[in-house]
Amino acid sequence: MKTTVTQLFNIEYPIVSGGMVWCSGWRLAAAVSAAGGLGLIGAGSMHPETLAEHIAKAKAALAGSGKPFGVNVPLFYPELARVIEILIAERVPIVFTSGGNPALYTERLKAAGITVAHVVASARFARKAEAAGVDAVVAEGFEAGGHNGRDEITTMALIPQVREATSLPLLAAGGIATGRGMLAAMALGADGVQVGTRFALSEESSAHEAFKKLCTELGEGDTMLCLKKLGPVRLVKNAFYERVAAAEAAGASADELRELLGAKRSKRGIFEGDLTEGELEIGQIASLVRRVEPAEEIVRSMMDEFRSAVNDMRTWEL
Repeated sequence: MKTTVTQLFNIEYPIVSGGMVWCSGWRLAAAVSAAGGLGLIGAGSMHPETLAEHIAKAKAALAGSGKPFGVNVPLFYPELARVIEILIAERVPIVFTSGGNPALYTERLKAAGITVAHVVASARFARKAEAAGVDAVVAEGFEAGGHNGRDEITTMALIPQVREATSLPLLAAGGIATGRGMLAAMALGADGVQVGTRFALSEESSAHEAFKKLCTELGEGDTMLCLKKLGPVRLVKNAFYERVAAAEAAGASADELRELLGAKRSKRGIFEGDLTEGELEIGQIASLVRRVEPAEEIVRSMMDEFRSAVNDMRTWEL
């Protein structure tokens, strides 16, 4: 399949696995890339030395295949300068940045021969990303899991607005887990998709098995956007979420919410499997994901469904 996204990243299919904290290690990244998509290592939950180990293992897993992988880097990362040095020294071919100003490191990364994409939640930030010199943008709607844009723009509304705002290769993200969802996003103007939740629940994801099992049993409405005074994040409605919701309803300040959140709560929930008091980040589309699958099967089934949906459309009479 050929789109501007597959050509830019030199991949077979326009499917990217999101760089998710506590889920996106080298195994998941390598598996998605080996299947013909683009796998991302999520640097947000790794110390620099750990990231370097995952990069080395991804390289080894893909050695001789000619297939690339990438790294997602949140720009609010506390050891950002060291991470950038590692990405350049290790010659990581593709970097996705998120959660900050893309002008910080885009020029330096590109000067090192790295292809750069940036995650945005609005057309306004897409224009800023293009002005910063990025090679592609990821437009992420508020259906997505984890940290979200403050404007709460849905993917269906966001993609056509970002498409009008920039001519860069465009990936759609947020609420996409199937081939039909991929086709819908591309009909709205995307050139490919970034998939988080379904890959977070894959066999190769480093998330705890208890977290994966819980998420495959969620129903519609079992996640909610909260912690808006700190930075919007979509969580599963567990006991910790209920305490956050009660505090927000009572008018808790940002400092009070920060104290309630504490440290390492997402690790506690996603990586260690504390389903009661952990911060369980997952997207709305989890209610459509009913089993844990290998990443290769996810890529294959998405492409099979995409082709089937395209063929169905060809039978329409206009």
